[in-house]
Amino acid sequence: MLKMDEYRKILQTLDDWDPYLLKESKLPGPRGNLELAQVVADEGSLELFRRYIAYIADQAPVNSPYEFLAFCGVVGLGRLLAQGNTALLETLRVHASDPRWRIREAVAMALQRFGDVSMDQLITAVQKWSKGIPLEQRAAAAALCEPRLLVKPKHAKEVLRILDEITATFERVQNRRSEDFLILRKGLGYCWSVAVVALPNEGKMLMEKWLATTDKDIQWVMRENLKKARLARIDAEWVKMWLNHVSSV
Repeated sequence: MLKMDEYRKILQTLDDWDPYLLKESKLPGPRGNLELAQVVADEGSLELFRRYIAYIADQAPVNSPYEFLAFCGVVGLGRLLAQGNTALLETLRVHASDPRWRIREAVAMALQRFGDVSMDQLITAVQKWSKGIPLEQRAAAAALCEPRLLVKPKHAKEVLRILDEITATFERVQNRRSEDFLILRKGLGYCWSVAVVALPNEGKMLMEKWLATTDKDIQWVMRENLKKARLARIDAEWVKMWLNHVSSV
């Protein structure tokens, strides 16, 4: 029996999930129980998810079992969003700026569930996020840059355009050392490579525009993407040429 099937059967026998989830959360630890979280997202109710997302950082700090409940709640909203409750987008947008990195990841995972059902709707929905504050931009990019969502060229093209627009906002950022900006920068340090692999010709052209910039933070983003093996697999010579270029700047 697959582990997720086992979790599903156990939850179906319980009236109160909290003690079991707290025990099986794998927190504190380097990796929460993502398989269990997905089952909770599949099986839970809106009422349950709302109760779980109410565990804010003060009550459920980073790496605590109660953070796992909040994580499950946010991912669960993604299932309901995918089922048509688009009002939950605004709730997820609030959680995109949560101080806990796992909750921010949960937002991206929730949005990806929406993308699995309708990538067109997801792209439309996060357009506003991509023009928002850094952590909203980061959530939009992280949600969109998932290989399974970028099968169609039209979607990859739209995602590249959004990444291009987000990257352009770097030039207007005043505080380049703020934590939120650094989180966004780190996220874009892998997102570009995922989107470029999905649409190589157009993606490489867009990256080349930014590889030629003198902006140090944009250079860092592009250099980090060039280091990703996924890019080397599609064009090793191109990667080598541009790595040499950015190393000499």
